[in-house]
Amino acid sequence: MDKSLSFKNIHRLAVPALIAGIAEPVLSATDAAVVGNIAGTGTEALAAVGIVGSFLSALIWILGQTRSAISAIISQYLGAGKLDEVQNLPAQAIYLNVLLSIFILLSTIFFVEGIFKLYNASGLILEYSVDYYNIRVWGFPLTLFTFAIFGVFRGLQNTFWPMTVALIGAAVNIGLDFALVYGIEGWIEPMHLKGAAWASLIAQGLMALLSFLLLLWKTDISLKLKFPLHPELYRLAGMALNLFLRSIALNTAIYFANAFATDYGTAFIAAQTIALNLWLFSAFFIDGYASSGNILAGKLLGARDYKQLWELSKKVLAYGLMVAVLLMLTGWLLYEPLGAIFTKDEAVLLRFKEIFFIVILLQPLNAIAFIFDGIFKGMGEMKYLRNVLLAATFLGFIPVIFITDYFGLQLYGVWIAFSVWAIIRGGTLVYQFRKMILPKLATT
Repeated sequence: MDKSLSFKNIHRLAVPALIAGIAEPVLSATDAAVVGNIAGTGTEALAAVGIVGSFLSALIWILGQTRSAISAIISQYLGAGKLDEVQNLPAQAIYLNVLLSIFILLSTIFFVEGIFKLYNASGLILEYSVDYYNIRVWGFPLTLFTFAIFGVFRGLQNTFWPMTVALIGAAVNIGLDFALVYGIEGWIEPMHLKGAAWASLIAQGLMALLSFLLLLWKTDISLKLKFPLHPELYRLAGMALNLFLRSIALNTAIYFANAFATDYGTAFIAAQTIALNLWLFSAFFIDGYASSGNILAGKLLGARDYKQLWELSKKVLAYGLMVAVLLMLTGWLLYEPLGAIFTKDEAVLLRFKEIFFIVILLQPLNAIAFIFDGIFKGMGEMKYLRNVLLAATFLGFIPVIFITDYFGLQLYGVWIAFSVWAIIRGGTLVYQFRKMILPKLATT
């Protein structure tokens, strides 16, 4: 048995990736919890954070997919023993990614009010959304720069340094959230919602700087841009484009979920913000094992070791399902207090508690979908991942949310749609993986 598939090695990769993965939803959840408890306007501020967070996550996930593409290519070359042949690729990919992020930033900042009106935001919620976005958006290129460097480390089978950077960023963000939102008497005036935005921006800048320094100190990979363009940049661009389209489908689902919730009323979008933050937290928690699958699958594919690739899928899925069960138990035990962390508004808490059980029941489906999603990314099968998400969103989620809305199910309908979406994702990926790998096992 390959030692890389040992319990120790899988967890050496999975646990730091897990911790790094949950840092982003922890930051978003902290913003939501801190602003949700602002006296007087906490519910509107919570709704604004949910709407802006949804839009920014869409942008980050869409362009942040180069992380997976870089990781897949580097890990495949590492498995094939040809790592020296891709030394110039990361710098070219990172510069391309940052330039695209600046272009998108400049193309959205002048139309921000119109963008959030598409989410059905109005009045004080719209005003807060614009204020929050106009600060947080400047962290967009910094986050994508950090993600790309994380991809390099993952390709090199190292998740420790990304975890370290993510933990430092999360700690700084949380500390600044409390200091800037509520103020420090005699030192800092309360900045309320804008304080949360500044806290996130400062933390993102620190994480980008630390990532850059670690890449220089801990690897032989340079960020000095060299020409001509590396041949693999075109394959990386193709992978990123497929993941780009996939992320559009993913965030289309989140957009419709938040737009419908906003249309139902302030209490509904605030409750949806809490549920979505907790769902993303659990999803990224499971994603730690998906990351180990991603990293090891690329290396095993590069070495053409299909037997170990099959064993890898069984092991990381088992670990992922164990984590899903633990998350379910935690959710049931903390069913009442979790919502109260974010808000004291009884109307919001009522709406949240009505639908949180669906979020809990989704955990095993999340595990299957995310584990195989990570394995397919490591194998470089981005085109298939694109098609799965397009089908799950446009043939599953969107028809279901419109049908359930017609029957007046409101937030129940939103999370029923997410359930159908997860079933299509996970079921299709399991079927395709078996179809791809089992015939190869029969010939080895």
